[in-house]
Amino acid sequence: MTAHPPHTPPFRDPHLPFAKRIDDLLSRLTLDEKTGFLHQFTPPVERLGIAAFRTGQEALHGVAWMGPATVFPQAVGLGATWNTDLVRRVGEAVSKEVRAMRARDDRVGLNIWAPTVNLLRHPLWGRNEEGYSEDPKLTSAIATAYTRGLRGDHPTYWRTAPVLKHWLAHNNETDRATSSSSVRPRVLHEYDLRAFREAVEAGAVAGVMPAYNLVNGRPNHVSPHLREHLRTWTDEELLVCSDAGAPSNLVDHEHYFDTHEEATAASLRAGVDSFTDHGTDSSRMIARIQGALEQGLLTEAEIDTAVRRQLSVRFRLGEFDPEHDPHADVRDFDTPEHRALALEAAEQAIVLLRNDGVLPLAPDTRLAVVGLLADECKLDWYSGTLIHRSTPLEGLYERFGAERVQFAEGVDRVRLRTSAGTFLHVPASENGGDEARGAEGALDPALLAGRTDLPPLTTDATGTEFAMIDWGEGVRTLRAPDGRYLSVAEDGYLRASADQPGGWVVQETFRLEQHGSGHLLGHIGTGRHVTVAADGVKVADENPEPGAEPETFELVIVERGEDAVTRVTAGADVVLVVAGNDPHINGRETEDRASLRLPAHQERLLRAARAANARTVLALVSAYPYAVDTSDLAAALWTAHGGQAAGTALARVLAGDVSPTGRLPQTWYESDADLPGLLDYDVIGSRQTYLYFEGTPLFPFGHGLSYTTFSYGDLTSRVTEEVLHVSFTITNTGDVTADEVAQLYTRAIDPALPRPRRELLTHRRVTLAPGAEAELSFEVPLRAFEFWDVAQGRWRLEPGPYELLAGASSEDVRLRTTVVLDGEPGAPRPVLRRGLDAADFDEQSGVEIVDRTRTAGDAVTAAEGRTGELVYRDCDFGDGVTEVTVTVAGAGSAELSLDGGAVLATWEVTESGSGPYDYTVLGAGIAAEGVRDVRLRLRGPLRLAHVGFSG
Repeated sequence: MTAHPPHTPPFRDPHLPFAKRIDDLLSRLTLDEKTGFLHQFTPPVERLGIAAFRTGQEALHGVAWMGPATVFPQAVGLGATWNTDLVRRVGEAVSKEVRAMRARDDRVGLNIWAPTVNLLRHPLWGRNEEGYSEDPKLTSAIATAYTRGLRGDHPTYWRTAPVLKHWLAHNNETDRATSSSSVRPRVLHEYDLRAFREAVEAGAVAGVMPAYNLVNGRPNHVSPHLREHLRTWTDEELLVCSDAGAPSNLVDHEHYFDTHEEATAASLRAGVDSFTDHGTDSSRMIARIQGALEQGLLTEAEIDTAVRRQLSVRFRLGEFDPEHDPHADVRDFDTPEHRALALEAAEQAIVLLRNDGVLPLAPDTRLAVVGLLADECKLDWYSGTLIHRSTPLEGLYERFGAERVQFAEGVDRVRLRTSAGTFLHVPASENGGDEARGAEGALDPALLAGRTDLPPLTTDATGTEFAMIDWGEGVRTLRAPDGRYLSVAEDGYLRASADQPGGWVVQETFRLEQHGSGHLLGHIGTGRHVTVAADGVKVADENPEPGAEPETFELVIVERGEDAVTRVTAGADVVLVVAGNDPHINGRETEDRASLRLPAHQERLLRAARAANARTVLALVSAYPYAVDTSDLAAALWTAHGGQAAGTALARVLAGDVSPTGRLPQTWYESDADLPGLLDYDVIGSRQTYLYFEGTPLFPFGHGLSYTTFSYGDLTSRVTEEVLHVSFTITNTGDVTADEVAQLYTRAIDPALPRPRRELLTHRRVTLAPGAEAELSFEVPLRAFEFWDVAQGRWRLEPGPYELLAGASSEDVRLRTTVVLDGEPGAPRPVLRRGLDAADFDEQSGVEIVDRTRTAGDAVTAAEGRTGELVYRDCDFGDGVTEVTVTVAGAGSAELSLDGGAVLATWEVTESGSGPYDYTVLGAGIAAEGVRDVRLRLRGPLRLAHVGFSG
């Protein structure tokens, strides 16, 4: 008999289109198997030879959580490069390291949860470090570059599959799982959606992750915008992955649904395809899905849709075609090219804020280096483990020679005396080790435990001298002489055990609380006070014995940080103060900042340095902007935490080996008074970001100086069909080869509605030698000038004059010209035909937008304790109307007037016991004709969905 080769099922046939192969595979899977695909950790289907799969590999600026990897600058630092080619190459390097690491550790996933495209609307947001910019155009440009690098260039197979975070309008950690972002339609379309849209349309995005928060009263995990907007932007199947624990939040914290089965079904129908909940245990989510099926809340077809989207990603990643996958053998890891790229990125992320000529430093400069960040290379929650490390101090030693650099960290050196007269003491240990936290890798680093293999602190007659650092807001760390931080492990004992503060709940931070003539030492992570026991120093028990008292300590100052700074700075030619933040303290995921101010400890160090030496340079190394007065400093720079090459990069910029080329990706404000409330998402009404801010910034969006000078000239513009053509020249008029970041902005000269005071259209980085000139040409689609017309419910280009502004920042404008664009004239609101949807206002105060129903639509209500005011401009009543109706739910009152005149209609709704979605239509007589402005006033929790006119 002749042996026949085994039949190859269609889903294994690489010659068939992916869609047909997925159809075939779906037909072979049982319902139980398909249900298993909906959890983050998808089990294998052994009978079909299908491997296990997981969504979610963190790789925001290098491969995170899985051990050593190349660490690039934080995302906000990559945004500060304004260099899309560089960021694409960073994404390429990261994705190659993902592939290389997966080859030796199958826990490393290929579905990348990055980049973060949330706009940096508010600089106090704790996760400012994760975004690229406050501007949607710049954010989408950088995000597109990173995702293209992550995806790779092959037309069929992707190196990794990036997922954008966090959909949508997510800029607060305070109450992030229960707060609602009130986002008016113009802000939604012109601002928040725009950054996502342009990245998705570029074709290198595999999906998105909804955010924990609600938008307009509705959780993002059941957002209709996933269907109405996201999935219309591309023909590719997009995989929507929930954020960790968010599916349970719908019931447990947000109380939006009564049962988990209802919540899971609603999420799946809204467009969530993969549920990240309960860690690696998929059983509870699967049980919820099965329960939803049994209750008729879901259909198998809806499950098929979600499974299809996951399979689409897996096919694109080459999982089913290993012999055809061009990325299968990639092993590029910690290569010389990657190290050089990390240095290049760190250099280009540095922004020169001001300079009176002290920079670049002369080669023979005697330098004093001081500050809490001077000898640090800080990592954040989404960093990998460092293979290479360069601090500013190390970089300067290498560049100028250790004999020309003096150093003082500026910490307060203290001893802690107990009430018994002894001092806290760190015992000697033979088990110190030097392995960094997380070096072994972890799917969930939040589960990493503190060390218990070291002896707890004790007390003795002399004690240990600790470096005490005040990070602001009363938060302190204590570091032992061997460089390890005091930390509390699960057993409650204090040990000098941590290489750095870190972890999901930081165990290395303390507060000094005045108590009589001494202080209590409060441990922030556990919320308990430190006690001294016979077997060691520990935090108080969770349920202490009656009469048990925490220890009272006397703080004995051995040396103040300012004194150390003064000692080393007076004889230096130049003083460099390196200040900034620790990315795990006072501003991080789960914690917003309280203020723009530099912490008082660091302000004291800066003042001490400046008092001792007028040639003081400030280098801010931080994940976010500060409001710090630099007017009396010789120079100031800013860089985000720059990864493994940060110190070398800073030294090279200070020495003039490279000219600084970074540009600010967000506005730096002068004070907290310039900021709106953290939860105020109305960037138009509250005049937020450089787009609308009318004050004087400390440093404007796009700002950054160079060691050379550039002149701009020859600005021309012309319009052809749907494109605006703009060109101008740039000449290097200095004597240093350097990059200029040319920025092109626009503003509507006489808009009918509030428009941005200027708005970035495009930008380009160009390298010029001394005396060299370059002509830059841009093609700007006319849709870039459109705005969302709430009267028409669509985009519209307003005809008229627009100013074009070319220059070196949003405020440093070198060239101007005016172009007149044809467009569609505005028209009065057709209220007789459409009425007024409540959220389509032109102006508002004191209102919140809420969900009209659980599945779709918006309504408006007065903010708690306030009277809501709504204005709808240019409403056309034609020959006249005689009746007005309001569609409302809940209790409260509404009043209607025209043009600011007398109240013409009033509605009072008493408590009826109905729910927030039980709407009723109430009428009133009115006499109005022609084009008028409608004004509405709301009081109480009444929800207004619609206003209609007739007669």
